[in-house]
Amino acid sequence: MRCFELSTADGISATPLVTMSVPVNLFLTALVTTTYPLAASAIGLFTAAPYVANFLHIFAMPALTRWKAPKALTVAAATLHLVTWVALGVMLPWLPRDNPALAGRWLIAWFFVSSIFAAIMGVSWNSWVQEWVPPRLMGKYFGPRNRLVQIATLLFLLIAGWIIGHWRYAIPAFQGIIAGAAILRLFSLRWQWVSPTRPLRPPKGAGLTVGEQLGVLRRSGSFLAFVAFGCIWSFAANCFGAFYQVFMFNQVHLSAFEVGVTATLAQLGGALSLPAWGVLLDRYGNKPVMIVSLLLWQLSNFFWCFATPSNPFLLYLLWLWAGATSAGFVLGQFTILLRVLPVEAKNLAIGFNLAVTSLFAASAPIIGGFLLEWALSLHADTLAVYHVCFLLQPIMALAGAFVLFRVHEPEASPLHVVVGAMRNIRTLGGVLGLSFLTNYFFQSSARQKKHSPSFFTGMPD
Repeated sequence: MRCFELSTADGISATPLVTMSVPVNLFLTALVTTTYPLAASAIGLFTAAPYVANFLHIFAMPALTRWKAPKALTVAAATLHLVTWVALGVMLPWLPRDNPALAGRWLIAWFFVSSIFAAIMGVSWNSWVQEWVPPRLMGKYFGPRNRLVQIATLLFLLIAGWIIGHWRYAIPAFQGIIAGAAILRLFSLRWQWVSPTRPLRPPKGAGLTVGEQLGVLRRSGSFLAFVAFGCIWSFAANCFGAFYQVFMFNQVHLSAFEVGVTATLAQLGGALSLPAWGVLLDRYGNKPVMIVSLLLWQLSNFFWCFATPSNPFLLYLLWLWAGATSAGFVLGQFTILLRVLPVEAKNLAIGFNLAVTSLFAASAPIIGGFLLEWALSLHADTLAVYHVCFLLQPIMALAGAFVLFRVHEPEASPLHVVVGAMRNIRTLGGVLGLSFLTNYFFQSSARQKKHSPSFFTGMPD
């Protein structure tokens, strides 16, 4: 229990720096669109840096895992990642604002180095967690934990957006946010190090050679199908995904605080829906729940093609809906990997999945950035260009769902069973964050039919 508590505290305190480290976020987008305005092609390269790092780290991980245990690797990589962010805070005043091309090259190089440590940290953390969290508790534990992390993210986005907007994108505003995130990360590192985790069982496949582990991967059909789906999804999400927030800043003319509010709504929707998604994932399996979640999420993305400066309220609704519907997909994507990866080659499988999907994810924003820059040079109607580009993600993502059908997950329910569960009033209320209302309404029914099947759930109350 102590490990769960420390891991939750670690996740909350690490949230600001981890949030700032993802390729597309409020902090970095404001930095490269206002303080150091970069061209679309440069933003694409900037966004690709973490995915290139994810690909390259696989060559170092075998040696690193033989050198240190996953916990020690996690703390060491997280510490070096923190050092790179402190270096950015120190160097920001020295970057030339009148020469964004030069500043862009420096920022891309810095983000690449920082992302290498983040990639090592991510893989070693996944391996560490599997050592001490029983598989049957994955969904039940990570649902509530991620809900708290989402709330912490929500607060951080609001505060960071207000600071950046209030101080009009000034360098000291960015430095102050980095300093606060760095201090919290120090607490996170402390809690990671003192966590009294112990492996549940000796790791399997410790004596297998790399060649033998590759043979295990070749025989793992479901794992390879999941990797293929990940490639399609990674390309779809990142081709123009880096430019959604750029679109809000430059075309819809939202302020940093307003962009922060949209991101906060997405986090709020996810935080409210995560517990219900966790229950669904444990009960029906990851694959069918992920497919339902992906459909609900991606169909709403077509409405981005109607967003203009005259209807910014549409973006708030889209982000709230996306947060609530994507939570099941994101949580399931993590937990299904733990079920389909071959345990005899666990570390290699995790690294292989990250490396291959990262190649597609890395190429996507580069291609998207150059395509967007080329299209903008040909057409004067900037809004129309963005709207056409935004059609691609939901189309490609929905096509990728067909590949996900080929993944065999043990103990998963058929898709139609999950769709039926989603139609259930009580479950749907939980997904939408309204479980407190539905529970109140069904209390009288439960008292009257204590030993009979519930009309709404089909199970004993």
